Order: sequence, then structure tokens, then C-alpha cells
Amino acid sequence: MTVPLPERPSVAVAFMLAVGSRYETDEQSGISHFFEHMVFKGTASYRTPKAISEAIEGVGGVLDAATDRETTVFWTRVPKTQLPLAIDVLADMLLRPLLSDDEVRKERRVVIEELRMYQDNPQEYASIIFDELMWPDSPLGSDVAGRVETVSTFTADDCRTHMQAHVRPETLLVSVAGGVETEEVVEHLRARLDGWASQARNGRPAATPAPDSAGGPVRLARRSVEQATVMIGARASSYFDADRFAMELLNVVLGEGMSSRLFLELRERRGVVYDVHSFISRFWDSGVLGISLGCDPARTPSAIRAAIAEVRRLAAEPLDAHELRKAREYAKGRLLLHLEGTAALCEYAGQQQLLTGQILNPQEVAARYDAVSPADVQQAAQRVLQSGMRCAVVGPFNAASRFEAALS
Repeated sequence: MTVPLPERPSVAVAFMLAVGSRYETDEQSGISHFFEHMVFKGTASYRTPKAISEAIEGVGGVLDAATDRETTVFWTRVPKTQLPLAIDVLADMLLRPLLSDDEVRKERRVVIEELRMYQDNPQEYASIIFDELMWPDSPLGSDVAGRVETVSTFTADDCRTHMQAHVRPETLLVSVAGGVETEEVVEHLRARLDGWASQARNGRPAATPAPDSAGGPVRLARRSVEQATVMIGARASSYFDADRFAMELLNVVLGEGMSSRLFLELRERRGVVYDVHSFISRFWDSGVLGISLGCDPARTPSAIRAAIAEVRRLAAEPLDAHELRKAREYAKGRLLLHLEGTAALCEYAGQQQLLTGQILNPQEVAARYDAVSPADVQQAAQRVLQSGMRCAVVGPFNAASRFEAALS
């Protein structure tokens, strides 16, 4: 995918793989994230981590990567004259990593410390147990970084097996945005990737489907902290569902920004929270609408009741024209502001194509928002309530019964 912007002095390049933690077995939990770390440890042409970083930083660029449930992305942003270098470094990292046993041993310790850091952070840990609650007995409910017991066993051969299974022409999408032309991009990619792309491969493991909801509605983790961290949520639209744009506007009205219903009610009027917001997570076969808040432990049940009451109000009462118009303009404006940079445009085009097989440009997305009616938003809220609200709580509590009562 290319987004040519001739006037821009920079170019962003992303090598995006359609693989993430939901493709892993329980024993492999965290291998996608671990492989992402390992490709920075040396390649056939750039033998050390220092050589990799210096290649990009030596021209003023930035280099990074990220692993999620369904994607692993390696990206760089450099001056546009350095496009060949950017492609060369990313291709070498992804296709010719050294994966040495010594570096694997060292990186296991690094990732385990990363996991412990998440465990020690109440907000991060609340997110972890919330995913476990929403996606029981599924890779979708596992920490993307894995578990200490799985990471401790990873070897260089495990990384190679993962690479052979998932780093493939049909899973790779290259997205480029900035001061370059499509023909130039294709020329450099063809020179670097044609030989690899022509190699025969066997089929790869499929992603695990999203599980049905199961188990109790509350997950409690006791921590001796001064503030409780709460995440409330329910199943919502996938990124293929017809109501996904209505669900996005529901999210805006509910908890995006300081003029949202949750912020005005829970913080401004009641004063029971400092931070409260809602969010959406989407996958190819399901999704989640969630609410995150922090509050005084003594006020946690009342904060949960107040947050859910706002969802119920949206399900019971259609939005008036003014609030819907405000939500549309917020969503459209936020998208346009986000897409000012080359890196954001690179991600926007590439992720859509990789995950959905089509790209909606900002004007098409705006038209979808404009087509959403008050009844559509109301039905989206009703869908959320019908799927069943669930709640993860981290705080100084001994029992979950009060939170189960607050949910109901």
C-alpha cells in the first residue's frame, strides 16, 4: 500500500504481518511478541542490535515494532531519500534474523521483567484480567506478551518455527506513506523481496475463533492500593459488522473526551473518579466496548452502577440531534487530526487492507458516520447490554459480591 505525499520530506514504512497472539496455542503464549523482540538482536546484514539501530538513527530516523492480537508491525520513519535503507533494514530484520541462542537467553530475562512490570501496575493488570474475563480460555484473553512460564521456555528454534509458519508472502503487507512515488516503492520492494516471495510454503495455523462468554461476571484481583481500578465491558461489533460505525459513535457519546456522558456524570457531577473513559477493541469475529475508571475503593460499587446507568440510558433513550451531530463531528475531526503524520497514514492504510481487505478513505468514513441515526446508536447500546456486562476490579477487596450486585 502506498500513500504518495510528494510535498513531505519524510517517508514511513511498515512491514505488517497478519499474525498475533490469537494464533498461538497455550504453550506458545507470547511467541509472536518474543519474535518481535528477537529480530532487533541482529540480522544477516546488520549483525548486532547496535548495527540495526545505528543504520536508522544514523540518518535521523526512528525504528520500532508492536505486537497485538492479530498483527505484528515493524516500522520506521526516515528522510524520503533513505527509502532504500528503510526497506533494506526492515526486510533483513523480518526475513533474515540471526536468532542466536545467546540472544534468546538474554531476551527471555528482558521479557519476563516486562511481564512483571505489567503485574505491578494496577492499570495494566486490570487490563490483563479484563481480557481474561472477556475471552475465557482463549488466546484473545491471554496477555500478548505471554506468561513467565511460557516465555521461560522459548528457544531460538521456537522463533524459527514461528517465522516459518507465519512470516509469509500471504501474511505480509508493506505500507508506505510520504514523499515517494508508488513506482519507486515497488522497484525497491521487488529487488528486496521477489526471491523470498516466490518460495513455496505449506499452510499456516489458523486463528482461534472468539469463544462464547462463560463463567462469572466479575474478576477480582486483591491489591493493597489507594485507588481501585475498574474495567467494565461487554461484547460489541467486529470490524466487519454493519453497526460498527454506530458503535463508534456510541463510544464517543459514552466516554470519549471531557464532554462525554461518563466524564460529565461520574467526574464533574458526582466527583467519584479522576479518570474515566470508554474504548472499543475489535477483531475479525467479535469486539468489546469497555469502560475504564479509577476511584476511591469505598465508592467502587457506586461508580460501577453509575457507569452502567449511562449505558442503560443510551439504550433506553435515543440521542437528540445536537448530541448525535456533536459525536459525528468529534469522530470525523479526530480522524483527520490523527492522519496528519506520515506514520499515521502508513498505519491507517496498511492496517485496513491487512485486516479487512479494503480501505475506506476519510471521506468515506465520514459518510458512514453521517448515515448513523439516533435509532442506530440506541440499538448499538441495546446490543451491548444484551451481550452481558462484565467487570474486572483491582483493589483492596476480599469478595466480588458487591461488584456483582452493582453490575445487576
